[in-house]
Amino acid sequence: MTFKRSSGILLHPSSLPGPYGIGDLGPQAYRFVDWLSSTGCKLWQVLPLGPTGYGDSPYQCFSAFAGNPYLLSPDDLLADGLLTQADLDSLRDLPASHVDFGQLIPRKLALLQKAFDAFQASPENLRASFDYFCAENASWLDDYTLFMALKEANGGGAWNGWDEPLRSRKKTALRKAQMELAESVQRHAFYQFLFFRQWDRLRKYANERGIQIIGDIPIFVANDSADVWARPDLFFMDKAGNPTVVAGVPPDIFSEHGQLWGNPLYNWEVHKKDGYAWWISRVRASLKIFDILRFDHFRGFAGYYEIPADHPTAQFGRWVPGPGADLFHAIDQDLGNGLITPGMGLPFIAEDLGLVTPDVLELLAAFELPGMRVLQFGFSGPDNPFLPHNYIPNCVAYTGTHDNDTAMGWFASAPQHEREFAQRYLRVDGSDFAWDLIRAVWASVADIAVTPMQDVLSCGGEARMNFPSRLGGNWSWRMKDEDINDWQAGRLRELNWMYLR
Repeated sequence: MTFKRSSGILLHPSSLPGPYGIGDLGPQAYRFVDWLSSTGCKLWQVLPLGPTGYGDSPYQCFSAFAGNPYLLSPDDLLADGLLTQADLDSLRDLPASHVDFGQLIPRKLALLQKAFDAFQASPENLRASFDYFCAENASWLDDYTLFMALKEANGGGAWNGWDEPLRSRKKTALRKAQMELAESVQRHAFYQFLFFRQWDRLRKYANERGIQIIGDIPIFVANDSADVWARPDLFFMDKAGNPTVVAGVPPDIFSEHGQLWGNPLYNWEVHKKDGYAWWISRVRASLKIFDILRFDHFRGFAGYYEIPADHPTAQFGRWVPGPGADLFHAIDQDLGNGLITPGMGLPFIAEDLGLVTPDVLELLAAFELPGMRVLQFGFSGPDNPFLPHNYIPNCVAYTGTHDNDTAMGWFASAPQHEREFAQRYLRVDGSDFAWDLIRAVWASVADIAVTPMQDVLSCGGEARMNFPSRLGGNWSWRMKDEDINDWQAGRLRELNWMYLR
């Protein structure tokens, strides 16, 4: 799909400011949308919005369809009559500078329990909407809510450690669990109802102000997820519920042993037999909440790296062909049914970073999908494809991503020859390096230009969102209230005017 020349900001809702320990979908999100609209930017990119599990990562979620209840706005629940002002005060001593997930999660869940109790006590205002939501989303919601209820009943343990009848989804065991855990099942359904209610309002507000939202689809799902528990046949699994092969990437100059992600791998032959129904459902569900989809690790659709599950590192895996064009033809055919404008193509962005082989390039070309260019990767020399003079219009150019250091953090720690080349290339002294990168990306021929909010604020490395090779301590950065200001808006507005974005 060819996109109009435009620009945007990468900012996950958890990074928004606010008094409740984590950014949420409430007043500060609307304030951010107003600010973004005032800059002339037309895009807001977010990370996956699913319910986070291991390591608090939005790329390791308990469901590929559900929303993250930690992002629910207490202010909106107060306005709905589900909480009191005193309830909200229980979160006010949480840190505002970052998300402390260890403190936040139990307190936020206790608050949401109070909201659910209030709903049960007086359901009249929301009952009809709640019942409609449950019926409309039953295809994924029923499995997800039972999965979460069973996780709670099993002390939070992964599903492959549950009793065998529940692991293997024996009908009698599932019926018994549904009855015994009925209240917990309904509570988790209510949280999802609240999430999508709040998110739909926010997205509508953004769209009305000319802002489209770019959402993120991780190619893989977590093993400890409702998706794998409900349909283990779609993955390479053994009878005990353990993956036989897992995802990762091979050794390279950045990692001696490669990266062992551990996600179960799709059995694409099974997916193909039913016309890729699960993937089509996932994409359709995502396009109900986002305007544009970014496919993470896109190269895995052309060919993916398969590692035996019992190997401690990624050194001895192998490359295996992915579904390729067959999957995207199936998605394209289905999405023509009213979800996208006929003739406009797929509203997708491909994260084509890493090892880009000819089959990846062929897949991008076949569907005219824009790939990514990250300027921070570009300063090895003039022939580097990430430098703006090597861009093509049909791409999305970034100063950096959620997996990179901030621009200022990079400039402070990069090899001297790369820093010197960056200064020569950009013709700058480095004192305002983040904005030097923003200007270069905005000025490029790329149809879409995006920068993380950290670079707009010229944050140092302390504001980095994620270290891909580090366990723990990620995803916690937050803005301050004063960061949403007219000064930064004016700088972006000037660049959007100057470069016709």
